[in-house]
Order: sequence, then structure tokens, then C-alpha cells
Amino acid sequence: MQHESRDEHDDPWLWLEAVDGEPARAWVHARNAATEAELESDPRFAPLRERLKGILDSSDKIPYVGVHGGWCYNFWRDAIHVRGMWRRTTLDEYRKPAPAWETVLDLDALARAENENWVWAGVSWLEPQADRCLVSLSRGGGDARVVREFDLATLAFVPDGFSLPEAKSDVSWIDRDTLFVGTDFGPGSLGESGYPRIVKEWKRGAPLAAATTVYEAAPGDMAASGYQDNSPGWERAFVLRQIDFYTSELFWRRGNQLQRIDKPLDANAFALRDQLIVELRSDWTIDGVTYPQGALLATGFDDFLAGRRAVEVLFAPTPTTSLDGVAATRTSLLLTVLDNVKNRITELRRDGKRWIRREVAVPGIGSLGVSALDSDNSDDYFLTVTDFLHPTTLYLMRAGSDEREPLKAMPAFFESAPYDVAQHTATSGDGTPVPYFVVTGKGANNAPAPALLYGYGGFEVSLKPFYSGMTGAAWLEQGGAYVLANIRGGGEFGPRWHQAALRQHRQRAFDDFYAVAQDLVGRGLTTPQQLGIMGGSNGGLLVGAALTQRPELFGAVVCQVPLLDMQRYHLLLAGASWMGEYGDPDQPEEWTWLARYSPYHNVRPGQRYPRVLFTSSTRDDRVHPAHARKMAARMLDQGHDVLYWENTEGGHAGAADNAQIARMQALTYTFLLRTLGAHSA
Repeated sequence: MQHESRDEHDDPWLWLEAVDGEPARAWVHARNAATEAELESDPRFAPLRERLKGILDSSDKIPYVGVHGGWCYNFWRDAIHVRGMWRRTTLDEYRKPAPAWETVLDLDALARAENENWVWAGVSWLEPQADRCLVSLSRGGGDARVVREFDLATLAFVPDGFSLPEAKSDVSWIDRDTLFVGTDFGPGSLGESGYPRIVKEWKRGAPLAAATTVYEAAPGDMAASGYQDNSPGWERAFVLRQIDFYTSELFWRRGNQLQRIDKPLDANAFALRDQLIVELRSDWTIDGVTYPQGALLATGFDDFLAGRRAVEVLFAPTPTTSLDGVAATRTSLLLTVLDNVKNRITELRRDGKRWIRREVAVPGIGSLGVSALDSDNSDDYFLTVTDFLHPTTLYLMRAGSDEREPLKAMPAFFESAPYDVAQHTATSGDGTPVPYFVVTGKGANNAPAPALLYGYGGFEVSLKPFYSGMTGAAWLEQGGAYVLANIRGGGEFGPRWHQAALRQHRQRAFDDFYAVAQDLVGRGLTTPQQLGIMGGSNGGLLVGAALTQRPELFGAVVCQVPLLDMQRYHLLLAGASWMGEYGDPDQPEEWTWLARYSPYHNVRPGQRYPRVLFTSSTRDDRVHPAHARKMAARMLDQGHDVLYWENTEGGHAGAADNAQIARMQALTYTFLLRTLGAHSA
């Protein structure tokens, strides 16, 4: 594909290739220096950074754990353990206010010993033994990582164990001496998005080159992966062909044969002992019965593969409800349901050939999260309860009971008494009601106040109430109101809400966002001059479109790790994997709708725009920093008021440790406070 090149700000290939080259480095250094000089000289910056760093480093935060092999494992970062410490304790010890932890891996010590800027990237467990795992480490926080086998008995990496060099690998255990592995095997082994498309079986002691191919996806597919379900008595291996972000094929591997599971391409499915669980993204008709989009179904695994289709509905959506999550314990299935963006929990227990359901008595406010301790051996599960003003609490519960044992509670990082939370509804341009939450000071209706509107609106991601000490300290205590918009493109009302703003319908998400902004102004909560907007990744695209389409509605824009050049996004890093969400700009018809909102192609000289702060990361290998760089450069060339800041680490998160997070957030909120005129309440 040929692209016209006029200068370094307009040439996407120069910006792509210059990530580690002088043109990009010099430009970023100059822009960072200008942004830091302005914002860090503000008298609010330094105390704000220290306050946020204190929140992030607090020893009173909840140490969330995953349970494996009877141990509770936690990854922890604070002022002493900057890169982090992987540690463990027992459940009985975890119940105590100050558990005794055993260090499993000190990432700071490892980084010093190996002279690497390691960032923790997670663990893949050998279950059910849980005495071995695969540890993933990222250089600087990118999605690419190295993989090393770790022994939980000796608390050390396994000499000559399984090991993979840096790549966007997908690995999982089959048994103690065998892995499913997808990685960069060489030319042709990765899809257009940079993810593995070949799944191999790798035996201990054999070189990676000797691994045998299990499955090879088509060159245009997004990815392929393999995984083993080691539930005792129900051991099965599966291969997943990820065609695009929303369509896939699932295969049961029996010996060396793959048997396709006849689910709809856009449905998710997984085995749960003798059952096959299917989550629908579109209507599905079986034997003359149509099951609705957004439903969760169960059927006998063996019966289904033999062609017998007796299906039971575990969840059916309504106009206000959607399925928010599924967790399995030893005997039960726990469904987290969203009802008008508020959570409740339904418990399903298999009784012979029937599913028996009951509603779990849980707090009726805010957001709920469920995770099983050990789905093969225990009915215990963790429940998190949170909202905007009440610090998150972690409980231990058991399927079949409503009793809750409080385990941990986050401290109050800001005083909540002066604030109120309300849920309102705006009306979008096509008449669709769009809910949103607003946190304001009590009596805020007396006068408009600075407000920060946050949105995402993509990939079926639901935005729910949450507790944030940083938002409270950096914004609410400074006199600002905080607004969370539940626009189309998200998952708040299930697949229909997402698909309503998919591909050629993307404008609906933007229009919903504008409707919320106008409703805030109409209620007298704020004014356009006092209204800031913030979004990251797909949310960066959202606020980038808002910046260029409706600049008169906003006084400030924070655009984080964004997509902005929608003509070339599919050519950069993981971008091709998102064509199911946005469309293919190489297809003239699809570029027509993308061109209407692509922020990079719609910013104009002579137009008055609100002041904007772009933030990005040099190590972001998911959304290329070229998006933010190019947009900022073009706007500066056109004479607009732009700040730009790029962290050298952090990957798509934008920051790699607590100090970097605190600095990035302090820069962001200082920008908003300066631009929107907020002051301490």
C-alpha cells in the first residue's frame, strides 16, 4: 500500500520506523520537556504526585490473591518493591490483618541481577498440582514477553526448563512435560496482528524447532491457541481458532484428531465437566427453538458432540439486564448480572440433570466481582464489593450460603461524606436512552462545577462504579465532579449494546457521549468551558473524535494511548485484530465510514479546539505511539494548543511502576485543574 509522504509529521512509515530512531526520539524529548516544564512547575503538581504515590504504595491496599495448590499467591508493588514481589501465604494466614508472606520471586532483585527493566506479565499454572508454572516477564511493560519455567518447591527458575525468547507468545500446560505453544516460529508463523497462528506441542528436553504442529490457522486469522482442562475426571484438550476479535472455532483434541464443536462462530463456549456452556452474541436457532442474543446456555458435552441438542437456558437477557461474568466452583456456576449497570449474583447448582437457581443475597449497591478459589476442589469464592464512595471490600463466600466473611477492606483514601452519587439518563440523537453516573459535591446543583467525563464505548467492555483513591484525591477533593458514561459500543446491556455501535455504526457511540455532555450542561452541573473528557485506547479514539467533531462541547481533552489514524491503524502492531470492531480501511466502502470520524484526518487548521493532552508510551506494542505522535504533530503544525507526554516504559498501560503511574496521573490532573479552573473543595 502506497502512502504519500510530505514531511516527517505526515509520513506514517517514518514515524513507525523511528520508534527507536533519532527523528522520533528528538521530537518526543522536545515535546516531553515542554509539557513537563509547564505542568511540573504548577504548585499543585508536586504535592499531588506525592499524594498519589502514597496511595499507590500504601501497605493497606487489598492484596488480591489467586489460590493454587493450597497457597494464596499475590503480586505486590510498593515503595520498597518498585518492580514488585511475587509472594504467597496460606488462606488461614491471609485471614489475619497482617499475614506472614513468603517471597516467591523478587522482581527488583531479578532485574538488578540480569540488568533488565522487567515488568511482571503473569503466570500460567500446571494444574492441579500447581508445583510448576510458566512465568512471563516483559521488558518495559510491552505485550511481548519472555517465558520461563518456575519451580514452586525450590522457588527458583528450572535449570534447562521450558523457556521462550521475547515474543507475543501463548503457552499453556498439557502435562508436566508437555506444552501447547504458539510463538514466533519464524516467517509466516504470525498473523497480520502479530499474534501466533500456529499451535504446536512441545516436549520437555526437545528443542523448540522440534515441536510438532497441532493446528495452523489461516494467514488472515487473528490467532490460534491450545489449552488443557485438567479438571479431575474431565481432562480434555482444546484448540481455539480466533478468526477475528468476535468470531472463533473451538476444537476438542482427541489424540491427534480435532473435532469441531458446532457452536455459532460469534459465540463463546467452554467445557464444564459433563456440560458445554455457550454464551451467545447473536440469536441461535436449534431444532426450531430460537435462543436470544446475550443468553447463556448449557447442554451435555458428549450429547452435543453426538448431535443431541437438549439445551437449558441458564440466563436470558431483558432490555435492562446482561451477563457480566461467569465463575465456576466445585458444584456451582455463579453468574454476575448487570441490571441497569448495577450488579447482582445468581447461583446455579447442578442437581442430577437439572440446574437449580437462587439469587445470592449480596449488597445491592455498586459493582460486584466473583472469583473461585479452586473450582475443582472447593465451593469457596471471593466476592469484591465496590462503588464510587465506599472503599472496596473483599469477602469470602461459599456456594449454597449467603454468609459473607470479611477478609480485607481498602482504607478510605479520601473523605466521602461531602459527595453524592446519582445515575441519570441522557437521550442520544436517535432517541436511545444512555445512562451515566455522576459523582458531585453535595449541593452541587447550586452552581456549575468543573467536571471530568470518562468514556470507552467499545469491545463490549462495561464501565461500572469503582472506588479510586486517585480520582478522589486528584479530582473530587479539588472541587471537580466525576462522570462515567455507559455509551453504546460497551457491554452494559449485552451484545446488542455493543453491536449497535460496531463498524459502520461507530458514530452512535460518539453521539451517546455528546448526549451525556449536553445533559450534564442542561442539568446545570457544569458548562462546556468547565467540562473535560478523558479516554484511553479505544477511549482515546472516542475523545479524539469528540475533539474534532464537537469541540464546542468541551474545555479540555485527555487522550491516552489512543487510536487516531483510522486509515493506517490496521498496519500498526496489533491493529489488524481490531478490524472486526472498526472495519477494514483498505476496503473503499469501509474507509468511507472510517474517514468520517478518523481524528487524524478530520483535524483542521483555523478551527478552535479545546486544549488537549496526549499521553503515550514508547514501549506500547499494542497501540502504536505513532497515533498520538502524528496527531500531536499535525495539530501543532496547524497552530493548535497541544501538550504531549510519552513515557519510555509501561506498554499499553502507559506506566510500569507506582512512581511512573503517580507522575503520569499527576501530570494529567494538573493539566485538567489548570485548564478547567478546578480548586480545592
